[in-house]
Amino acid sequence: MTSFTENTYQTHAEALRSDPRIEQAKELIRQAVADHSAKITDVRPPDDSRAEGYHSLLSQAAATRGAPLLWPYLSAGLGNGPYVELADGSVKLDFIGGIGVYGSGHSNLDAITAAVDAAIEDVAMQGNLQQHPTSVRMSQQLIKMASSCGAPLSLCMLSTSGAMANENALKLAFHKAAPADRILAFDNAFAGRSIALASITDRPKYRQGLPIALAVDYLPALDIRSPEKSLRWAVNELKRLLARHPGRYAGFWAELIAGEGGYYPGSHDFFAVLCERIRDAGIPIIFDEVQSFSRTSRPFAFQHFGLDEYADIVTVGKITQVCATLYRESFKPNAPILSQTFTGASSSMAVGLAALDAMRQAECFGDNGWNMRRHRYFAAGLQRLVDKHPGKICGPFGEAMMIAFTPGDGSYDHAKKLMDIMFAEGLLGFVCGQSPTRLRFLPPPIITTELHIDAALELLDRSLAKFDIAEGKPA
Repeated sequence: MTSFTENTYQTHAEALRSDPRIEQAKELIRQAVADHSAKITDVRPPDDSRAEGYHSLLSQAAATRGAPLLWPYLSAGLGNGPYVELADGSVKLDFIGGIGVYGSGHSNLDAITAAVDAAIEDVAMQGNLQQHPTSVRMSQQLIKMASSCGAPLSLCMLSTSGAMANENALKLAFHKAAPADRILAFDNAFAGRSIALASITDRPKYRQGLPIALAVDYLPALDIRSPEKSLRWAVNELKRLLARHPGRYAGFWAELIAGEGGYYPGSHDFFAVLCERIRDAGIPIIFDEVQSFSRTSRPFAFQHFGLDEYADIVTVGKITQVCATLYRESFKPNAPILSQTFTGASSSMAVGLAALDAMRQAECFGDNGWNMRRHRYFAAGLQRLVDKHPGKICGPFGEAMMIAFTPGDGSYDHAKKLMDIMFAEGLLGFVCGQSPTRLRFLPPPIITTELHIDAALELLDRSLAKFDIAEGKPA
């Protein structure tokens, strides 16, 4: 039987994509982008002549969204690897990448080519009734990567956001475990900002004025300073909750590396003990990898920690551009609970596929792959700064290409002040966690080099020299 790819008939769309004029146009775009982005090679201060117009744009942004931007970042629309040009003419070393979205860096030529390919398709947004082969390929690639170490994840639902991917995960868990109506999560959890996900997120301020949509109970997370004690506490609390609410838990929600919570990693031993007991209780296990995907020794953090057998439902996003919920065949719903007008933009899927290919080519993964090697290099550099600036910084914390440190006394004010100084110096990092509040880095795993890390460390060093810890403000 002839396969889809072996068909001899060429559709008009295929003819368009192979038209020499399209290929020529794409090559011209690549050359033009390469020529202009090549001029962006280091941090640069703002251009004074653009200051008035830039501040006006910032004021307009604040007016339209009802609050000022967290920092004065409005992109000019061009960059080069981890460097990004802003509309005020400045250039920043971007080590946060939209909180992990720019996995290939800025103005990546392969990503631009993929986006152009998608731009000439007639469907800008794919969804329940309008799918292109790109969505099939994206789903297949994610399933292949997720199941490569033995996890039986055979189904995939694409979605436009990490929050929607997580909402779909909740739907699958509740549907499977009905009539169970409670969720287990870890202290310090972050799941998203929808009404349901805000109920799981362990931040009271994020729920202020919102109804409580879900009943959520929390387990103590791993404390790396006392792993045995924290495991004992978590197991004891799990036993207590299971006895108090027998048959009521529809899911266990776990970030294997707490992202927004402050970059606290777990361990195989800690997670495996809890997951085994949770599995014995018949509770679905959900791994939220919207931020951690692509950043550890394996594509997924659950693979990094050796938890494949426990993965029932897994969510991904950010670096993949289009988000997804992966799940076991046994969780396939028998009612139409998963359906979306938009599952993602064609350009997002194309750029996401290009990123997945680039990860493999860049050899990001493996116990001695680039992710782990760059972590060790970055962590050693941060440790040198800890020693050089006593009291101003402690750490490093995190796992692989998710790395963080605590500024000053761990207050939000100290973290925000140092973040602002870093911004002015040309280095982008972002706050996470509470008590303590930390500053985090998410360097683009596909293109970050040791030279980029050296540049970030130099900028951080200069920023720390200007940080007055006694007052928590620039000296």
